[in-house]
Amino acid sequence: MGRRPLVDAGIMALPDVRGRLTKGAPLAPLVWFKAGGAAQWLFEPKDADDLSAFLRGLDPEMPVMALGLGSNLIVRDGGVPGIVVRLGKAFAQVDRVDATTLRCGGGASGILVSSTARDAGIGGVEFLRSIPGTVGGFVRMNGGAYGREVRDVLVACDVVLRSGERRTLDVADLGYTYRHSALPPGAVVIAATFRGHAADPAAIGAEMDRIAAEREASQPLRSKTGGSTFKNPDGHKAWALIDAAGCRGLTRGDAQVSEKHCNFLLNLGTATAADIEALGEEVRDKVKAQSGVTLEWEIQRVGVPA
Repeated sequence: MGRRPLVDAGIMALPDVRGRLTKGAPLAPLVWFKAGGAAQWLFEPKDADDLSAFLRGLDPEMPVMALGLGSNLIVRDGGVPGIVVRLGKAFAQVDRVDATTLRCGGGASGILVSSTARDAGIGGVEFLRSIPGTVGGFVRMNGGAYGREVRDVLVACDVVLRSGERRTLDVADLGYTYRHSALPPGAVVIAATFRGHAADPAAIGAEMDRIAAEREASQPLRSKTGGSTFKNPDGHKAWALIDAAGCRGLTRGDAQVSEKHCNFLLNLGTATAADIEALGEEVRDKVKAQSGVTLEWEIQRVGVPA
């Protein structure tokens, strides 16, 4: 595909691209909740050079947001202004570097990373099997489950900064805390290096199977959901606080607090993003009133209201 200039409705010129740039792209089909508005522009870069050049040439005032699998995201009904970057197959490779190390593209899924590690006899990253997202997303959010977090296995990540500059950041540079990093706004994670330990592939596979079975039994995985809605407060489990506040099964429009796992919100069919977010805020209010604990959103909420 040749390079082509695009202009944002005559308001702001956009740089040439070699990948795909789509105006007004609906985001609901790309997120787990299947709700929400459109991206002003959706950019699917051909490769890292394409992404870097595009961001370098983009007006500094234009906001940029990376989108992975959309599993931990509410896109508000008015859509997302600016550029939404979605990494495709060119960023989804996972390669063994040595006996204990993997290099993973930012668009690779947690399942692909953990499965590749299993086949390579690399233990310690089994928990990524349970994180429904891409490497870029769980590096940014310090994703974790089953007693481990990304910061336990990350060596370094490669990012394209909002300026277009490419930089490698060590794990110590990311300022990791619970479900949070100091990754600069607008930066896109294009690759990461994970290090585990040598282990028997059969034992790794058994642990992955155990994790998968436990998730299937306890979480509404076959529903339109966004994963864990709220962070676990110190000394508490979010689901237990929600349950104690009487919120299990609570509804607003077609949005519902899951009866199977009440730290999950569901779209039962035609819920709007506003329904889902308002239900979450109602849960926060009820938990605060019942326990005095203020729940913090774990799900990212982006864009503008309708």
